Amino acid sequence: MIGQTNDISGKFALDTKGMSELKQSAKAGSPDALKGAATQFEAMFINMMMKSMRDATPQDGMLDNQQTKMFTGMLDQQMSQKMATRGVGLADMLIRQLSAQAQSQAIGAQAGTDGAARATAEAAALIGPSGLQAAPPETGRAASGRIQAPHVKEFQDKLASHAAEAESATGIPAKFMLGQAALETGWGKRQIRNADGSNSHNLFGIKAGPGWTGKVATAVTTEYVNGVPRTKVEKFRAYDTPADSFKDYAKLITNNPRYEKVLAHAGDASKFAHGLQRAGYATDPLYAAKLSRIIHNNLA
Repeated sequence: MIGQTNDISGKFALDTKGMSELKQSAKAGSPDALKGAATQFEAMFINMMMKSMRDATPQDGMLDNQQTKMFTGMLDQQMSQKMATRGVGLADMLIRQLSAQAQSQAIGAQAGTDGAARATAEAAALIGPSGLQAAPPETGRAASGRIQAPHVKEFQDKLASHAAEAESATGIPAKFMLGQAALETGWGKRQIRNADGSNSHNLFGIKAGPGWTGKVATAVTTEYVNGVPRTKVEKFRAYDTPADSFKDYAKLITNNPRYEKVLAHAGDASKFAHGLQRAGYATDPLYAAKLSRIIHNNLA
């Protein structure tokens, strides 16, 4: 029966069999299958967060051995599944995004493409080692010719004038910087906050080093050490306005010698993104790929 085939809410998406059923549910395209797949993505995301937190905890006690780690991992899987069943909000968001994309593709997207399966596959790409990423569903028109989602167009329209000023100062195309701001802030939905809860307007994740004399905001962030994610508390620069954030980013890119090659290849999105990663702008090993995808798929 269809209900039995698509009901994977009580099974693990974290083992081989669970992943196989998750793929099959994505191909089904029904609301029940979509809900089940989204719930499993949520469980995977929660499990990755728990693993990251455990990896960041010192493990040198008498009970820290291979066997206890195995049982701890099994417990984490069970807890992740139960938390996802109750819901932490991620599954609902994925359902809304995937439903909207599947509908838009059914109306007039590329011929021969399975909208629901493609939407779910792209949602899987959103969940990487550091959790939910910034690339939203494609629903104006982006450089690739795809339709822009409303929140993407809103983000671009809101910051376009500031990005244009930064382009004049750096030579970097405005949409490249908009793409980076989107990646760093989740299209403006998860910006760094000041201690009083106000917006720090830090659109590019620039940290407050010893030479920074301006305002500072503290936030939890994920850094990769030898490819392994580590959760840390870091100090970031805070600004009065989004325009100030773009101006400071332009100053950083143009005045720091490490970004000379980035500026030299500012005409190509992929070279720009990989140049930033090679220069050490971010520790995420997938940073360049994520940024390239956002620029190409979402920005006009």
